[in-house]
Amino acid sequence: MDAAAHDRLTSSSGPVALLREVALWRERARDDTRRVEAYRRAADALEALGPDEWQLLHQAGAWRSVPGVGASTAEVIEAAMDDRVPAKLAKLRDQGRAPLAANGLRAHLRGDLHTHSTWSDGGSPILQMALTASALGHGYLAVTDHSPRLRVANGLPRERLLAQWDEIALVQRRLDDQGHQLRLLRGIEVDILDDGSLDQDDDLLAQLDVVVASVHSKLQMEPEAMTRRMVNAVANPRVTVLGHCTGRRVEVGSLRAQSRFDAEVVFEACRQFGVAVEVNSRPERCDPPDELIALAAEIGCVFSVDTDAHAPGQLDFLDLGAARLEAAGVAPERVITSWPLEQLTAFASGPNC
Repeated sequence: MDAAAHDRLTSSSGPVALLREVALWRERARDDTRRVEAYRRAADALEALGPDEWQLLHQAGAWRSVPGVGASTAEVIEAAMDDRVPAKLAKLRDQGRAPLAANGLRAHLRGDLHTHSTWSDGGSPILQMALTASALGHGYLAVTDHSPRLRVANGLPRERLLAQWDEIALVQRRLDDQGHQLRLLRGIEVDILDDGSLDQDDDLLAQLDVVVASVHSKLQMEPEAMTRRMVNAVANPRVTVLGHCTGRRVEVGSLRAQSRFDAEVVFEACRQFGVAVEVNSRPERCDPPDELIALAAEIGCVFSVDTDAHAPGQLDFLDLGAARLEAAGVAPERVITSWPLEQLTAFASGPNC
């Protein structure tokens, strides 16, 4: 990340802020999820108590009496209360100065159109995701939690999606009041069903700023059927981005073969219907593969570099997707997440919406 973003991420003080910062840097480094969550649980526990009780606990040296606070988190709290930066955080900050992948495209990116919160299977509330995105210099961030069919990810049925819009509005007002320049976008990662239809009511999809359409089930269906399924989804005028198109996972321990489909037909549909091909920046996905990025570029598609972040520290994964797209020779003007907000929202509304 650039120096300004690093400075913003490290500018907060106090035990709650430092606990959350440790979690952020550990996430960015892809540390064990349980260790990361320990710092967030401790931060939540302290936030519920308030500064007066902090002073009493600090004077008594009784931090570990607080449920959710252990030896490692207590060490961070004690340092923060003494106006010190704990050694482990200083080391993490130093490591965070280096980009995850050096490239020039990253500097052109203005936002992220694929992120998750605690409304579905994310690990942090919308506010924490938004504050981190703002610190990273984002101009916009789409909240795209899952649609109802994906029950394993706590997907949002109609009533919960409407309730989420209320929270997004509240968080936006808080951001505005605090002087942040970030615009939150109402979005969804909607499942592409077997026949290519979308897993949410059309009247709700019509009110969203961003719709990321992704296949999450029957990933190994026959190529001809998968091609029809994806083209039908891409042809839907509500769709903005085709998410992680092959569904593959490339890391030992979570390997998954990519879906088979006629990529030329699918990408031509993306070009014709004005749908961006997502470059999913999650390192365990690297989706699409390099050869499919090259094919989509040759066909004339536009792209969206997104993180698919499920926690604040993953929002900096944009480095990884940007580096892959730059290596394919794709110019910034063909990346919709490099566009100003007005141009992006005009694209997302589309001539057919």
